[in-house]
Amino acid sequence: MRIPFTKMHGLGNDFVVLDARVQALPPINGEVAAALADRHTGIGCDQLVLIEPSDTADLKMRIFNRDGGEVEACGNATRAVGLLAGDAVTIETLGGTISARPDPAGIAVDMGVPRFDWDAIPLAYAMDTLSMPVGWDMLENPIAVNVGNPHAIFFVEDLDAVPLGEIGPVIEKDPIFPQAVNVNAAQILSRSAIRLRVWERGAGLTRACGTGACATAVGAMRRGLVEREVTVSLPGGDLLIAWGEDTADAKGRITMTGPATVSYTGSFDWGAYA
Repeated sequence: MRIPFTKMHGLGNDFVVLDARVQALPPINGEVAAALADRHTGIGCDQLVLIEPSDTADLKMRIFNRDGGEVEACGNATRAVGLLAGDAVTIETLGGTISARPDPAGIAVDMGVPRFDWDAIPLAYAMDTLSMPVGWDMLENPIAVNVGNPHAIFFVEDLDAVPLGEIGPVIEKDPIFPQAVNVNAAQILSRSAIRLRVWERGAGLTRACGTGACATAVGAMRRGLVEREVTVSLPGGDLLIAWGEDTADAKGRITMTGPATVSYTGSFDWGAYA
């Protein structure tokens, strides 16, 4: 059986997208996802994205990191799926239902409401998530935010001095984060600009992380470091993050806006990977 796929990226964070609405697919598990994601023997990607029918939204999105682990959310992948949808769309994910729509700057995604309670991150035990009393080498007192998946954000004076490739995997697997964590190192450039690098849970250093940009922006806003709309610059490019004001009727929702691109399309032999 040959399976069609679309290779896409959002600011260099790349995906293999399979659409099970077009053609029924055999069950996808972590082993198959990791094989397809392998850059030497597979198609190669940071995440495998599976689009399926949904009973509660316009479509369902499942996301597998390149190590085969299934994760709750991915902002860049959501923009990619929004681009394929071609119109405003609601998307069911493990992290909740979100929405995407075309925008002059690319695709705008409503990422929902951030969560800050320690057990919503989740952490192993109760503590202040605005300034966690923990540290690893030069990285200390992170903010913890869940934006569909868990993030720890460290604000530093010199981003280039942070050996994120060495510290990131240690923090990711620390027992204080029972579901592991995405590790963000950020430098405030101005009241409207942040520079960011991300060690992504299950994927490693990445050129862009949409949920990381959202979590970092919200964390900076909670600490009063930036305004409620900010440009987050990652190695792959820029994302615009806005966090709506809380009202009597609703908590503030995060909007992420940025590009998504189709690289190429193709097909593969299912039997080679299953």
